[in-house]
Amino acid sequence: MFASGIENSIPKIQNGRVRVDEMEKCGHYRHWQKDFDLVQELGIGFLRYGPPLHRTWLGHGKHDWAFADETLADLRRREVIPIVDLCHFGVPDWIGDFQNPDFPALFAGYARALAERYRWIQLYTPVNEMFICATFSALYGWWNEQLTSDRAFVTALKHIVKANVLAMRAILGVRPDALFIQSESSEYFHAENPRAIKPAEVMNARRFLSLDLNYGRRVDSEMYEYLLDNGMTREEYHFFHLHDVKGRCIMGNDYYVTNEHRVMDDGRTYPSGEVFGYDEITWQYYDRYRLPVMHTETNVNEGPKGDEAVSWLWKEWANVLRVRNKGVPILGFTWYSLTDQVDWDTALREDNGRVNPLGLYDLDRQPRAVGKAYKQLIADWREVLPTHSDCLRLPLVPPDEFDQQWAARERATAEAKEQKPSSEPSQPD
Repeated sequence: MFASGIENSIPKIQNGRVRVDEMEKCGHYRHWQKDFDLVQELGIGFLRYGPPLHRTWLGHGKHDWAFADETLADLRRREVIPIVDLCHFGVPDWIGDFQNPDFPALFAGYARALAERYRWIQLYTPVNEMFICATFSALYGWWNEQLTSDRAFVTALKHIVKANVLAMRAILGVRPDALFIQSESSEYFHAENPRAIKPAEVMNARRFLSLDLNYGRRVDSEMYEYLLDNGMTREEYHFFHLHDVKGRCIMGNDYYVTNEHRVMDDGRTYPSGEVFGYDEITWQYYDRYRLPVMHTETNVNEGPKGDEAVSWLWKEWANVLRVRNKGVPILGFTWYSLTDQVDWDTALREDNGRVNPLGLYDLDRQPRAVGKAYKQLIADWREVLPTHSDCLRLPLVPPDEFDQQWAARERATAEAKEQKPSSEPSQPD
């Protein structure tokens, strides 16, 4: 799966007074048809894409599907398969923020409603980057609730991951052969000196919490105490072991040059730059969860020389091939996003309107050098890779074949498996 995405982050900042809407800032509401033209121009068959949650989900059981109807139908007509991204760093005003305990169940209702309306959609990312969303909103104090405590972080995390799990369950109730691609940040924390070893170890354990809970894996003993000490009940923890949907998941992981950190002895961190790289860190996550992998996000600024993004694309692709050659079942690659973004140089904390040259195209929809390079990469590799892995294929149903008899049989088989009690343990001891 060669993919890109339309950036649809919607966090709130300035104590909830300002909504950051990247679709608005990047011009997608005005130029969505042109954006889809560009996807096809690149030869991309998959697009990380989702309706803007705050404009679509108006209240409990209340929706405005107008924009989603138009855009998703157009993607279907073009035979571009969407990986539908439902919640990207923010919630509608009426929900409040990620401290709201009602969010998980309400979000599951939204996910079910969307799946019922667009039954032809098979691929989903219910909640994007759960760990980052909880960290930036409730530990760093940058977005949404803008809190800075371990208790607030655990509260946000348990609500976000529960929302993701319940949404997956709700979608499977409508589309039993649905597949879920987690887009989660892959992190690593390097100790700067011997006194920093302990805080780095804690951070390296905490980075796995979102996926541990999501996949029903027992967390490490220190993290179990951390969760309970900061407000998670035993019943809440047990929920994640009773609602295992791991078998329908692809472990999408995101890697940027900012994903590795140096840790000081007082627990403060700052960027280390690329030390291990995508190859090593992806192996750490794969070794923990043993799921098929997709590289779901990367980018870098075009830079003053104009070739920095092209070099990064080559390096990330080399890492993908290295991971694959090690035996990890890696199914796809994504440059994120299709166009330049706005204000990510401050992690969306400031509303400056500053354009960040991160896209395959600029905001005038002209190709950047990395866009041309990605188009060539896809053309060079798309026919080669499948010949090496005929037995490793996703059970995808193309949208234009959704109504075919064979596709209906696939859904019936998936539904039967879903309803059959499993005799296997939900996660490793």
